[in-house]
Amino acid sequence: MDEGGQYNPRTVEEVFRDFKGRRAGMIRALTTDVEEFYQQCDPEKENLCLYGFPSEQWEVNLPAEEVPPELPEPALGINFARDGMQENDWLALVAVHSDAWLLSVAFYFGARFGFDKADRRRLFNMINDLPTVFEVVTGPAKKQAKDKSSVSNHSSNKSKSNTKGRGSESHMKAKEEEEGLDEEDEDEHGDTLCGACGENYASDEFWICCDMCERWFHGKCVKITPARAEHIKQYKCPSCSNKRARP
Repeated sequence: MDEGGQYNPRTVEEVFRDFKGRRAGMIRALTTDVEEFYQQCDPEKENLCLYGFPSEQWEVNLPAEEVPPELPEPALGINFARDGMQENDWLALVAVHSDAWLLSVAFYFGARFGFDKADRRRLFNMINDLPTVFEVVTGPAKKQAKDKSSVSNHSSNKSKSNTKGRGSESHMKAKEEEEGLDEEDEDEHGDTLCGACGENYASDEFWICCDMCERWFHGKCVKITPARAEHIKQYKCPSCSNKRARP
């Protein structure tokens, strides 16, 4: 199943753009749209799959009916395990299968359009420079966010004491602080990944940290502006805000 009819990227760059779009959609489903994704994965329904589209959208739907399908299919029946596992474990499982599907689609295009050894290596290296969906949804990205939080708290101790944490680095990276960062700090910040889109930290962008899960987000990804952040005493990301007791 694919969005908007047949779409066949034919160059390494086009396949990589296709991969990034599908990946962004799946990350969105498992992070910022996680409540909606959870509700759509009803175990009472038939075999459901999570699809990502080049337009950075996602969809939970039944698998394609034609055999063999036009494109490789994602993991079947992700809804059946939803209520039999801890939510975080279930999301991690879906993330792992999403990574496998994304790679299979990318290299399906590579095989179909005759990528040679050099093209396949270049495509893999471009993909490998991005964190996996699993890394964004679970451990490594979260760990990097915690490490970044520790660095920021240490380097801005004086600032935090004056602001009492409100609008301080415990909540955000504002543009105004960047003049005081040395090159070593900026290198460390560059390892931080956005919990929503999975992209790296950039010094000219506004970021905010969730006080619950300690992941960092682009302000634009979670619709928080610097002015609004000044009035937030405790920020919760969309995923943490939507968490509730599961039956």
